[in-house]
Order: sequence, then structure tokens, then C-alpha cells
Amino acid sequence: MSGLKKTRERLAQALVWSAAVITVGLLLLIIIYIMMQGLGKLSIDFFLENPRRMGSAGGIYSPLIGTLYFIFVTMLLAVPVGVGAAVYLTEFTHEGPLVRVIRFFTDALAGIPSIVIGLFGFAFFVVMLQPLTGGWSILSGSLTAFCMILPTIVRVSEEALRAVPTSYREGSLALGAGKWDTVLHVVIPSALPGILTGVLLGVGRVIGETAPLLLTLGGSLLVPRSVFSPARTLSMHLYLVAMETGEFSVAFATGAVLVMVVLLLNLAGYCLLQRLMGRVGGNR
Repeated sequence: MSGLKKTRERLAQALVWSAAVITVGLLLLIIIYIMMQGLGKLSIDFFLENPRRMGSAGGIYSPLIGTLYFIFVTMLLAVPVGVGAAVYLTEFTHEGPLVRVIRFFTDALAGIPSIVIGLFGFAFFVVMLQPLTGGWSILSGSLTAFCMILPTIVRVSEEALRAVPTSYREGSLALGAGKWDTVLHVVIPSALPGILTGVLLGVGRVIGETAPLLLTLGGSLLVPRSVFSPARTLSMHLYLVAMETGEFSVAFATGAVLVMVVLLLNLAGYCLLQRLMGRVGGNR
């Protein structure tokens, strides 16, 4: 019987290691292939020039600025609302019908296809709210992306807040702090690593979206001047160049830059996460 258990353990370890190797291998294969195809096109001019001839010539300056602008506005909208909703569900309510309904609709929103949310964003933000959003604009695209990533931020932040030990709350309240002070100065700082994970997941999703942004962001090749200006992201630029102009060398170069941006954002988030975890651990 002991030998059978060891065989099962070894088989389970082999399956787990195989899954990990396949996952990492696929990731490396995609990154290496994109880099091999796109790095040869990269240059200083490619980063500093605006696209020309529908994107088949020139650089990616305006899509790069549009991507950063779009991510900033989206996170500015989604993070306070998402974290605030998670704090409300975790700290200021009790398990009941209202909480279950909110969680049900949050999960339902997460399951709606992005193209459907993009169609809603076009009909509501671009057409109906055109005087307020400017029609096709960064604001319309960010509001649409806000609808897509809000469930992710809410649920991940909620789990991070629930993971904070109850003794932290009890100790703060026992020292005379109020409920809000306890949440603001004890619970949220302790849950910051998990909340940051949810934010990074949201960034990773919006930076790679294309279909909803084609309906709401506008796809302009010009550098956006405000949130009411149309723009295009790197993922949109890659798709439009590949599908409309057939200039795959530019598309692969744009893909290489997009991969580097994602890796840099994740690396920065990982470093910040480690510092926050170290700070929280030191305070304990």
C-alpha cells in the first residue's frame, strides 16, 4: 500500500511539473517568436514617429501614448470603484440576500463577452452620451473597459480583504479606533498586495483588448490631446495594420513593443508587490 501511495505521489508530481513546463514553454515560445519577428524593425524613429499611410509606414508614437493614456484613465475610474465595492461587501455588510445579489451580478458581468460590452459602450457612451464623452474618445473607451475589468478588481480585492486576519480588526477596535479608521489604516494596507494583483489583472486585460475599443476608442492615428480625443492602442494598431494593410513587419514590431510593455508593467507590479509584502511583514 505504501508503494502505491508513493507511485501516486510521483505521478501527481509528474503531472504538475508537466503542466508547469507546458505553460512556461508556450509563454516562452510566443515571446521568442514575436521578438524574433519584430525586434529587427525596432528603432528610435519607430518609437518617436507617428504612423503614416494607415499605419503601414512610420512608427508607433501615437498608439503608444494612446495606450498609456487609456490605461491611466481606465485605472483612475476602475480602481476606486472596484476597491470601494470590495470594502463595502467585506467590511460594512453581513452575508445576506443583498450581498449575494451583488456578487451574482458581478460574476454575471465578468462572464459577458467583451464584444457585447463594446457594443453597449458604442450605443451608450459614444452615441447617447456623445455631448458628455465626445463620441469616439479615450473617455468612451475607458468607460467601456471599466465595465469589463470592474468584476475582476472587485472579486480579487474582496478575497484579499477577507484574507486579512480578524485579529487585526479586533486589535484596532480595542485600541479605540473607529470602523472606518480600522479599514483605512489597518485592513486596506494589509490587503494591498492582493489588491495590486487584481489591478494588474485588470491592466493585463484592457491592454490586450481590441474589439470593444474598435467600437468606442475611435482608432485615430493622431496623438490624443485630452480624454475627449479619439485614439488607438497598440493592440488596435497591431490588428488594423495586419488586417487592413497587410504590413506584417510593422504588426510584428508593434506586437514586440506590446509584449515588452506588458512585461515591464508586470515586472514593476511584481517589484511593488514584493516591497508591499515586505513592509506588511515587517509591521507584523
